[in-house]
Amino acid sequence: MHDERRRIEERVQRVHDQRIKTAIYAASVPFEVEAWQAPGEPVPFEEAAAASYEPFAMDTPWGPPWGTTWFRMRGQVPAEWAGKRVEAVIDLGFIGDWPGNQAEALVHLTDGTPLKAVNPLNQYVAIANPAVGGEQIDYLVEAASNPDILADNFSKITPLGDKLTAGDKPIYTFQRADIAVLDEEVWHLDLDVQVLRELMLELGEHDPRRHEIMHTLDRALDLLDLDDVSGTAADVRAALKPALSKPANASAHIVSGVGHAHIDSAWLWPIRETKRKTSRTFSNVTSLADEYDDFIFACSQAQQYEWVRDNYPKVWARIQESVKKGQWAPVGGMWVEADGNLPGGEAVARQLIHGKRFFIEHFGVETKGVWLPDSFGYTAAYPQLAKLAGNEWFLTQKISWNQTNKFPHHTFWWEGIDGTRIFTHFPPVDTYNARFSGEEMARATRNYQEKGAATRSLAPFGWGDGGGGPTREIMERARRLADLEGSPKVVVEHPDDFFAKAREEYPDAPVWVGELYLELHRATYTSQARTKQGNRRSEHKLREAELWATTAALHAPGYAYPHEKLDRLWKTVLLHQFHDILPGSSIAWVHREAEAEYARVAVEVEELTAEAVTALGTGGTRVFNTSPVERREVVRTADGTLAHTVVPANGSAPLGTGEAPRPVTVEGRVLDNGLVRVEVAEDGTLASVRDLRAGGREVLADTGNLLRLHTDLPNYWDAWDVDKHYKNRYTDLLDAESVTVVEEDPLLGAIRVERSFGKGSRITQTISLRAGSPRIDFETDIDWHEAEKFLKAGFPVDVRAAHSSAEIAFGHIQRPTHTNTSWESARFEVSGHRWVHIGEPGYGVAVINDSTYGHDVTRTVREDGGTTTTVHLSLVRAPRIPDPEADQGKHRFTYALLPGATIEDAVAEGYSLNLPLRVADSAGTPEPVVSVEGGGGVTIESVKLADDASGDVVVRVYESLGGRAQGTLRTSFPLAGAQLTDLLERPLTSADTDGDSVSVTLRPFEIQTLRLAVGNK
Repeated sequence: MHDERRRIEERVQRVHDQRIKTAIYAASVPFEVEAWQAPGEPVPFEEAAAASYEPFAMDTPWGPPWGTTWFRMRGQVPAEWAGKRVEAVIDLGFIGDWPGNQAEALVHLTDGTPLKAVNPLNQYVAIANPAVGGEQIDYLVEAASNPDILADNFSKITPLGDKLTAGDKPIYTFQRADIAVLDEEVWHLDLDVQVLRELMLELGEHDPRRHEIMHTLDRALDLLDLDDVSGTAADVRAALKPALSKPANASAHIVSGVGHAHIDSAWLWPIRETKRKTSRTFSNVTSLADEYDDFIFACSQAQQYEWVRDNYPKVWARIQESVKKGQWAPVGGMWVEADGNLPGGEAVARQLIHGKRFFIEHFGVETKGVWLPDSFGYTAAYPQLAKLAGNEWFLTQKISWNQTNKFPHHTFWWEGIDGTRIFTHFPPVDTYNARFSGEEMARATRNYQEKGAATRSLAPFGWGDGGGGPTREIMERARRLADLEGSPKVVVEHPDDFFAKAREEYPDAPVWVGELYLELHRATYTSQARTKQGNRRSEHKLREAELWATTAALHAPGYAYPHEKLDRLWKTVLLHQFHDILPGSSIAWVHREAEAEYARVAVEVEELTAEAVTALGTGGTRVFNTSPVERREVVRTADGTLAHTVVPANGSAPLGTGEAPRPVTVEGRVLDNGLVRVEVAEDGTLASVRDLRAGGREVLADTGNLLRLHTDLPNYWDAWDVDKHYKNRYTDLLDAESVTVVEEDPLLGAIRVERSFGKGSRITQTISLRAGSPRIDFETDIDWHEAEKFLKAGFPVDVRAAHSSAEIAFGHIQRPTHTNTSWESARFEVSGHRWVHIGEPGYGVAVINDSTYGHDVTRTVREDGGTTTTVHLSLVRAPRIPDPEADQGKHRFTYALLPGATIEDAVAEGYSLNLPLRVADSAGTPEPVVSVEGGGGVTIESVKLADDASGDVVVRVYESLGGRAQGTLRTSFPLAGAQLTDLLERPLTSADTDGDSVSVTLRPFEIQTLRLAVGNK
């Protein structure tokens, strides 16, 4: 019996692959083809249409890496094909079957109308159905010769990831450009056989349905004349029909199919190529919608829609029409599918604001869910932010990639740090690029964790990552699987409909509390450090520009708030938070451009800030504090002078105000300011840090600021992963070339340490202590030339900490320092924002940073019985795939040790380090535009003018300490009224006002957006 089964299975596969599939196109005639190689970057259609073309033959190499070749294809439908379904079939020389990481093309009519794209799994363009015969065909085909960066499955170091290093040798060979007749009967037979064969292979050995299908296929193929597949296809289909007509079991799992085309806004291709990918995929999707009335396509990322609107207006018009017909579903409500951990809280809010506004403005559609299938873990702030933006559901897929622990749910309520819950699903089909294969449908049923409590799951279907989207073959599979015995039932529907049905049948779904941590891709917290630094600096510079622009708009007559410029700059930053840009997992070209964009943003935002500060008047030297906490701090003026200044939160003050603090003393390698005493060892590490406010308590349990260089070769995915074995081999950088006192001022003492190591790398650190502050700064310059290495800075602290606290968006999260279970053990590398805090009752220490996200916290018991808790900051990596030069070169950043820190201290110093005081020639304003009285954890995150240009002031506050808080928000302008709003600045309720103040009451980590009307406008 086993031999008989194998015989039938092998027969079905061979006949299908070698006879049926090859007979789908019954007849063909070649196009007459000419070619023109565009010089440099892509050109507009009009330029290509006017170019001079030369004859081009099939089997000819074409396309240098990242080049664009335009092909002119002319032909005529033969008269004898009248009444038949005629298509163009184009094979650019496709490699494998992944649409998104190789050659692609967009086919245009000669008037510039985009028709459809071609890729390995979608090679046709409809001509006529039915043809009348004699139709003249004239196409201009824009073909992109993008290289296959991952040809060797993430294991080959390649220079192809940047046009500067890729060379110009053609990498494809054109295979086919024909006008052909689609034999619809054979095409449908191909799909019938595929669906039945795949279902058969997934059914159990003893399942009668498996044997029924097997013998039905065997008998049906007896009816197929291998020399006349077309003439006998109908007989074979008739024989297969009974097997395809048996209905599914009443209790069969229900799969809600949603058309999808995951398009990474940049990854193994630059942003400029993604702009073209969107046009290709969206052309295909709108064409498919014309063929299938039951087709529904879900598409996120407002940025990609904007690219199509601006660059492909005819495709944009087709999208708008599809939305009206209900076949196109804008989803996600974010500017891009951003990384789920690294963007700051205000940036996540802006992702949701800009995304939802775009869809409301252009389609009249308010999206209901957050669609983030592919990000590398998700902050526990998401539930609250999603709900504040008006969302009802959250979708992801990536958590199914966990290395260690299988996530226990597919449908659940996700509870964030503030207690907000959102209905969440991640598809048990375990892909966001489904094609309704038998294996996928069996997996969706087998994996589904909610069996017995719920009956349905979602499957995003269509080729993706580099786009491509659904195909007619996938739609035909869905139709065959709608009600088929042995398979789950497939229904194509809007994701909102799926979530409504899933919630209705499972309202008491289980609850998951806290972050959705991905047990994989942990190196994305560190890879491409300059890209991450650009994001962090941009977020804070935009906060600064908005605050002072708002202040100037209210207090400087004639000043105009720069709405358009700030909007544009925010969108640039939001774009680069995409989940393969900010995490550092893209090719060299992407990160080279990202660094340049961040530099441009910095210049423009600095200009806006300077204009606002100058508008407040000149004639005095003032210090501007953009952070939400009062600052008593030493600043350095443009001429190098040091001064101590007290500056109110969100306000300014004259230079040099406040009582002078106790001076800093420098004796040898010891820095002392009366608050802490820091001893630098001969090797440049920290030998001792004593907290003089705590009776001289020694903070360190061992060598502090120990720079450790680890060998770092993950098993797969170099830029994405750091595997646990990295800890097993390392070198401590203890050889210092010099340890020198470089500042010896009553307001500042500093010691510089210089080291060289490895393959010509150098680190210069300036360890500084300022008067009046216990914070010890490590200003770090690295010239990095290592490969497959991982640099960390360790601070072993004499504190028995049961957990660490790390800042995340709008709050912080606690993580155990033990590894009692596999869940804790898997968190050997985690992310945080501006600070990490460890503490025991009565004493804590924080490690602050200005651009670092990755870290780990470990705990050991010493021989003396004490406990050492060590924070290791992840500073820089050196992966070689997909960018062989990742992180090479210069880096400059600062991190700091804060002894005796509470969570409140960590919050304050995190803002302070990331928002340096600004010294400027300005008259300033006597009072901050808004300030908080009392309130403890009431923290102002952003101050801006309302996006509708009404002149209202919008203030976003949150509770930052994890407890309840009450305070008063006071304005320096006449207050005419106040409202609590959602993130989109739409009214929710009235706020309590008293004169020029607003009462604020917050739950732990609660976010509130206040819209303040300005009196006497």
